[in-house]
Amino acid sequence: MKKWLLLTIISAFALVLAACGGGGSNEATSSEEYTAENPLIIKFSHVTAIDSVKGKAADYFAQLVDEKTEGKVKVEVYPSSQLYGDADELDALMSGNVHMIAPSVTKMVKLDPRWQYVDMPFLFENEEHVEAFFDSEVAQSLFNADALAANDIMGKAFWPNGFKNFSSNKNQLVKPEDFAGQKFRAQAGKVLEAQFQALNAGSATISFGETYAALQQGTVDGTENPHNNFDTMKFYEVQKYYTVSEHGRLDYAIFVNKSFWESIPEDLRTLVDEALNEATTYAQELAAEENAKSLEKIKALGTVEVYEMSQEERDVLKEAMQPVYDEFSEVITQELIDGINGLK
Repeated sequence: MKKWLLLTIISAFALVLAACGGGGSNEATSSEEYTAENPLIIKFSHVTAIDSVKGKAADYFAQLVDEKTEGKVKVEVYPSSQLYGDADELDALMSGNVHMIAPSVTKMVKLDPRWQYVDMPFLFENEEHVEAFFDSEVAQSLFNADALAANDIMGKAFWPNGFKNFSSNKNQLVKPEDFAGQKFRAQAGKVLEAQFQALNAGSATISFGETYAALQQGTVDGTENPHNNFDTMKFYEVQKYYTVSEHGRLDYAIFVNKSFWESIPEDLRTLVDEALNEATTYAQELAAEENAKSLEKIKALGTVEVYEMSQEERDVLKEAMQPVYDEFSEVITQELIDGINGLK
């Protein structure tokens, strides 16, 4: 009798464990455990200023999540490298120390070399070409790569920032020979190193948040940035010449920690995804608007000499950078480059 009773108790306990375990699912048992007083927290880290395109889009996303989930989910946004800088945020995401990041897509090269596509000079013709790429299966193939899943990362969306433009303290940058002997702050990446080498210039990898001081102290002579970044970081205070070259892209992608994301109750996760889709549309509209405003502001301030390159001048610069394609087309894959070119 005692043996039967013991077996009954053990069996009942096992059933309770099975019910609580939910079949081994990573998902939270129910969204009911979260309230406005006890919300689910999503830590979102990024490196740009609050008033940048990314900063505004991140804050809008947080606002939408709060509204859609009635406060059950709170997005804590940490801008301006408050938590992690350029070099650290991807590792922080993989380790689960943050749940969401919006890095320049170049940062993903350490996991998949194809992400270097964004640094290829003059690969994209205009904003319409970029938008077509973001909405394409070509772009989705980057998110679907095994390298992301293997590192507990999930790609969610592309947020545009804009075309990059050159700036310098020494002289206006129009012809290939204008770059010779200068050193430019650039994001880490072999493609960008090769880009400047093709122009007989040098590059230095410096944290975005430390770039102003590097320009001020003469550690580097120039930068490459979209108008909005140049404006919001006040680089016009420490640069003399600005060339509207539109030679490359600086765009962001939203990545989340896969395990964390899948642990969010499905009904709440659906609402968060809706908010992200709306924030992405907002970011796309905002980028073009803010870059146009920033360029006009840079011109109006009069602290830098602005030069807008003609298409003929851009073609000459593109030809000078052809060695970059010779060296990196195989690494990035000709398939990806052809896929992007096919969307023009």
